[in-house]
Amino acid sequence: MNTEKRFLFTLCLCLFFSYKTSAQSTYQVGGLPSINLNYKLKNDWSSNFKIESRQLLQRGMFNSDSNRNYEYILTDFSLITAKKVGLNSRISGGYLLRFRDGNAIHRLIQQFAVTQILPRFRLAHRVVTDQTFLPAEATEYRLRYRLATEIPLNGQSADPKEFYLKISNEYLNSIQNSDYDLEIRFVPLLGYAISEKHKIEFGLDYRVNSFLDQYARHSFWTSMNWFIEI
Repeated sequence: MNTEKRFLFTLCLCLFFSYKTSAQSTYQVGGLPSINLNYKLKNDWSSNFKIESRQLLQRGMFNSDSNRNYEYILTDFSLITAKKVGLNSRISGGYLLRFRDGNAIHRLIQQFAVTQILPRFRLAHRVVTDQTFLPAEATEYRLRYRLATEIPLNGQSADPKEFYLKISNEYLNSIQNSDYDLEIRFVPLLGYAISEKHKIEFGLDYRVNSFLDQYARHSFWTSMNWFIEI
């Protein structure tokens, strides 16, 4: 099976799995807007500053009653610095500050990314480790793998005034004390290149977790991203 077929098979498997785990499961629906500031530095260095907020609009259980009250959840501020180490690969590290329920949560991030060039599109592989330090709780350790592609809808690349599709599938392993969990994410987005320095993306950020030893929890976030090159 070639790489393109493996990618499509993985996405179909994720959708099938989420359907099978929906019965007797909880769900939540909300918004996930973000602003990304990207800056290119000298000697193949670059940085990204991101502000992301999360708001809850509805929660409940499938085939049961739901609560549709608005609720603010959190805001994240993150800074990631990357270094190009090969023709199509980068290493990076950074820090995230999260404000939630009146508390400040700190996270250290390390990641490695490599891009695979295919005849019709590119595949981006990313491996991330991070450590989250929570007030009065044990440190949470996570290992993430994400497979993503960006498909231009006109020509070979997403030029200004053109649309593109961005699809990603991520597997996030977390452990805190002796508790282990796996979260699966599927994120299809429609993007538009406003200019050389501005892009916007809109779509669904779907997540499912807690299905290993209890009923699954599904999250449906409306993702709205704005990318700015400085």
